[in-house]
Amino acid sequence: MRESLLTIPINEVFEPREGCPFCRMRNTVEAHIAEYIMGAAMMEPDVRMETNKLGFCHRHFRDLMAQGNRLSLGLMLNSYLDGVRSDIFAKRGILSIIKQDKRTQKAAKATQSCFVCTKVDWGMEHMVKTFFVMFRDDPQTNPTFRPLFAEQDFICMPHYAWIREKAHTALDKATLPVFLEALDDLVGGYLAVLGADVNAFCNSFDYRNAGKLHTPEMEHVRTSVNRSVEFLTGRDVVS
Repeated sequence: MRESLLTIPINEVFEPREGCPFCRMRNTVEAHIAEYIMGAAMMEPDVRMETNKLGFCHRHFRDLMAQGNRLSLGLMLNSYLDGVRSDIFAKRGILSIIKQDKRTQKAAKATQSCFVCTKVDWGMEHMVKTFFVMFRDDPQTNPTFRPLFAEQDFICMPHYAWIREKAHTALDKATLPVFLEALDDLVGGYLAVLGADVNAFCNSFDYRNAGKLHTPEMEHVRTSVNRSVEFLTGRDVVS
């Protein structure tokens, strides 16, 4: 597949060969959306209607706050909170008490939706389609993408499950087994290394190994717990 506006972002995600490429893909999309929302889009009526309807999850509230523009976030919260109040708490009295279950459902829905999450899902779906096309067409065009995929540091468990499921409908019968084998080799190999590093970390607390953990060559062991969390959750410890 020739390089284009669609393939360039995918190549940029995979070229670093550090961490999970699909986490980098998601992080890139999240960053773009956060910047977009806190910029001119804040005053666009259609965007404000969606943010008023969906709100934000805890993680993406943190991302928006990290943009450093409290006024933009405050303006969105002003209309969002007003919408929550009018939708859930506007009606009082006997009628509202009888309809408590409906109020409960609305309150639960308000805590379970996120504008950024929906946009990230949309962006990831489109980018992963291009990823599969690049993997499928690689041997016939420029045979560099499959080796680049195989050279990745690792793919986290959430994205391993996600990409493996997507592959069954995105790839043809000839390409699917090739992809699944490459994917399983990558993830299985990293899991074996990670397990050995965590085991070494635990053993380092044995009195017979005192001081060994802090030597330069043991960095991969010292970081094994953080790396395990990142591998299992798709998020690093500090984010």
